Amino acid sequence: MTTPVCTSAAWRPCSDNARDRGDTLAGSGSRGERWFLVEVAGSWGPSAFLDSPSVLDPVLGGALVRRIESAGFRPLAVREPGRRRGRGRWRWASVDARPGHESVHRGEVSDAAELLDVPLDGSSGTASTETIVAVCTHGRHDRCCAVRGRTILAPAVSAYPGEVWECSHLGGDRFAGTMIVLPHGLYYGNVDDADVVRILRRHHDGLVTPEFLRGRSALSGAVQVAQHAARTVLQDFAIDTLHPLSEAPGPDGRRHVLLDHHGDTVEVVLQESRSAPILTTCHARVAGPVRTHEVVSVRPSRPR
Repeated sequence: MTTPVCTSAAWRPCSDNARDRGDTLAGSGSRGERWFLVEVAGSWGPSAFLDSPSVLDPVLGGALVRRIESAGFRPLAVREPGRRRGRGRWRWASVDARPGHESVHRGEVSDAAELLDVPLDGSSGTASTETIVAVCTHGRHDRCCAVRGRTILAPAVSAYPGEVWECSHLGGDRFAGTMIVLPHGLYYGNVDDADVVRILRRHHDGLVTPEFLRGRSALSGAVQVAQHAARTVLQDFAIDTLHPLSEAPGPDGRRHVLLDHHGDTVEVVLQESRSAPILTTCHARVAGPVRTHEVVSVRPSRPR
């Protein structure tokens, strides 16, 4: 069997292909239990931290990424939307996206090198209850993110000024426009096909918008799919429910996920498989399969 290779004549944006195929959003959110956001105000290269020399020294950027990742955080570059960006400012935010631990601490340093000294244990900065909406517009990483992501910004900024930022690569380029809502770590995709203000309004009301929800960053892909399936069956779209109790392979070779639902339990059984080979980004030239989870059953159980 020959691995499909994209030729220039056959090229189409990855997000167009994903929509044509009907790629499933649920379960596609990449992992990130804790995040460290850094304001990198300017043009980004393919890697916002390593390839943006006019804004951030690449050596310093590499040291910063290593420090953030070694502490168990996921680095994310952010900048203010539009032309007026905070050049010369080095604002940061430390975010815990784990269920039950959601928190944001914000701070600012006068020089980028000082970011290497910011404590990552939550002991620095000012606690904040404000939502952070990070919209991927990282065009040098993937053109779909720039084209589709930027259409989300204007209405989102207009409705929720101060909460919305442009951000670097989130993963899931084929689902552009993508965004993550912190501190809950809720990924959304295909948002340019949605009413982004409605999604954010529902979030502030404590609800997810399931038709555009990819999953929660602190959870595995299997649990993300299980939550989506349980929400659909139970018609319960609250953010703060259906947290995982366990996830394990069963004797049948399938994945069994147990979720809490207000003191009761819901068991979701999933069959893991692989898709047909696809191109997952605009830059990809060799197609490959992606992991998928088919819902076998959703069974509410007796109270714990």
